[in-house]
Amino acid sequence: MKFFWATLAHAKQSIDWRSDGFSTRQRLVAYESLSNAEKAQASAEKAQAAAQGLGEIETYAASTSAKIGSTGNWLSGWRGLAIGLGVGATIATVATHLPSGSQTPAPAPTPSSVVAGQSVTIAPAAMTNVAQTVDTTGSVAAFDMLPILAQATGLQIQQVLVEEGQTVAAGQVLAVLDNAVLTAQRNQAQADVASTQAIVRQKQATLGQERATLAQAESNLRRYQELARSGALSQKDLDSYVTAAKTAREAVSVAQANIASAQADVQSKIAEVQKLETQIAQTVVRAPSNGVIAEKVARVGNVTGTEKLFSLIRDGSLELQAKVPETVLPQVKIGAVARITSDADKRINLQGRVREISPLVDPQSRQATVKIDLPASALLRSGMFLKAAVTVQMAQALTVPASAVLPQPDGRSLVYVLEGADLVRAKPVVVGTRQASTDLTKARIAIKSGLNEGDRVVVAGAGYVKDGDRVTVVSQ
Repeated sequence: MKFFWATLAHAKQSIDWRSDGFSTRQRLVAYESLSNAEKAQASAEKAQAAAQGLGEIETYAASTSAKIGSTGNWLSGWRGLAIGLGVGATIATVATHLPSGSQTPAPAPTPSSVVAGQSVTIAPAAMTNVAQTVDTTGSVAAFDMLPILAQATGLQIQQVLVEEGQTVAAGQVLAVLDNAVLTAQRNQAQADVASTQAIVRQKQATLGQERATLAQAESNLRRYQELARSGALSQKDLDSYVTAAKTAREAVSVAQANIASAQADVQSKIAEVQKLETQIAQTVVRAPSNGVIAEKVARVGNVTGTEKLFSLIRDGSLELQAKVPETVLPQVKIGAVARITSDADKRINLQGRVREISPLVDPQSRQATVKIDLPASALLRSGMFLKAAVTVQMAQALTVPASAVLPQPDGRSLVYVLEGADLVRAKPVVVGTRQASTDLTKARIAIKSGLNEGDRVVVAGAGYVKDGDRVTVVSQ
């Protein structure tokens, strides 16, 4: 009740009681000038005043009138009457702005009531298999980098048809070289083939004539040999026919040799044509296998030589060349699973496998190179710096869902544990290895200390509660 009367006194003090212009509006303004806290407390006390009646208000009015009356003649007459009416109006005005005594005042909201009933899900802290890992870093490199050179040298590049990072198929055209000179040489070689083929046909005609001459000479020889045996022809005349037949046979042999030589020339010219056609085909630079263009050196107008035109990552396969200290190298096994992440790109969360362990340890750094096969991903680039957590063994540890652990600005970690049916309490914990998963909702974190097996921790909604809140547990 003291606060109520003090508030009323505060309202009175804000009005010039000696003013002839004193009005009900001025008294209302005085009440509205009170702070929200003062109004709230006055509301509570007004409830008590209602229970006790308005006797105290009347007592206060009487005492105030008495005090005003003691001020002497100045307050007598119409001035006293005005002040008395003003006090009564002020009390009535304040009373109209206070809750009725028949209503129970609403308690002031507290911080805990704001979040009371927050819906959350819970999960138990449980013993699960936790991967013991060796953490390492390394650079991404091509599993098999193929340099692509022009097979035809000394030719100008006319077209470049691919760009770095482009995926290509085996046989796809990458660049086109100037083939005008080679085309002219091929056309000339084709003409030479036709010319030598004509010579072959000419030689074959000559052979036919020589064979006819031989047949005639051999026929004459047989006839005159019969005559010589009968004595009708001398030996000298017979020898001339023998010589003629022999000469005809030699002519046939020469003609056959000439044909063979001409045919050989034809084959030579054909081989020249084939060679030039091959060189012309080589003016079209093609991808030797499926893969990704890692580097493009070729530029239109350049002349080909012994330098490479492109670098191709065969099949787009990449590997992480991780550096592992010799102290933990014996724990790493071929085929071990490795979790690949990046500080620069949080989207990178991949799984690889150890493919090769170098037999050599760098004498300076005391580290060995471990090659980890990487899965195909548009996020990966050759030369990137990545982190790898190589699994070396599995062990039992207490874990909770990763989303239940809340990192704090001071470096600590908190979880909220459900006590009873709906009360949550904050507990600091010491975290261990994070069990990553491609499904983020299934990721778990090992807890080294701070929890016991079976403790129920808040998962969904953990970021919206605080110590001592009342919550509503819902199913996941």
